[in-house]
Amino acid sequence: MNYSPSELMTVNAARLLRDGDVVFVGVGLPNLACNLARKTHAPKLTMIYEAGVIGAQPNRLPLSIGDPSLVSGAASVCSMYEIFAFYLQRGLIDVGFLGGAQIDRYGNINATTIGSYEKPKVRLPGSGGSAEIAAWANRTYIITPHQKRRFPERCDFITGAGFLNGRAQRAAKNVRGGGPFAVVTDIGILEPDDQGELILTSLHPNRTADEARANSGWQLQAAPQVNLTEPPSPEELTILRELDPQGIYLKGST
Repeated sequence: MNYSPSELMTVNAARLLRDGDVVFVGVGLPNLACNLARKTHAPKLTMIYEAGVIGAQPNRLPLSIGDPSLVSGAASVCSMYEIFAFYLQRGLIDVGFLGGAQIDRYGNINATTIGSYEKPKVRLPGSGGSAEIAAWANRTYIITPHQKRRFPERCDFITGAGFLNGRAQRAAKNVRGGGPFAVVTDIGILEPDDQGELILTSLHPNRTADEARANSGWQLQAAPQVNLTEPPSPEELTILRELDPQGIYLKGST
């Protein structure tokens, strides 16, 4: 079966999730990845949404964090404050799924402004809950297309903390969360090394390390052994397309 870059990223992001994980879910591709994982290898996945829904089991594609479809069958519904204070900040969230306009070499995320904050070229939507999720989730996964403009050496503005200038600086700030564990792109997967710098650890079929380097704003290093990801299976693609039958998030599906 043929597949689009969005489907490729979503499937590979879903594979990172473990059965039993508690996941702070956003809309878009992260939401599809979590629902795909729950319907395949991680049936005990617990999905938490920012609006205050715990254990969501949506019977259709939710279009926002406050979509009514999230409430039916959920384990609990509470306030947004309680989600952040009693679950995220207490360390009860295993995984936070994030995206961003820029991801730099240390996994910092910019979703606020392109250019200077005072005189931006582009003003972006901003943090929402991503600053808190980046700081406090035990593991953070990021999904974004691998384009040079999205992968500068340094973000124009840090909306969500990765490893700042390296693991030592994040540790010095006493940020309890584990930081970014993987960045899934349409070329491959990047993971932090011992210093917290993102390096290429996996390539998708028919993609190359040279492509990844050409689309990164720094001298992207590769792991000693770069793995090859498995292409999306027919089962994964069928379920994924059933989750988003109108292609709202899976734009360009083939």
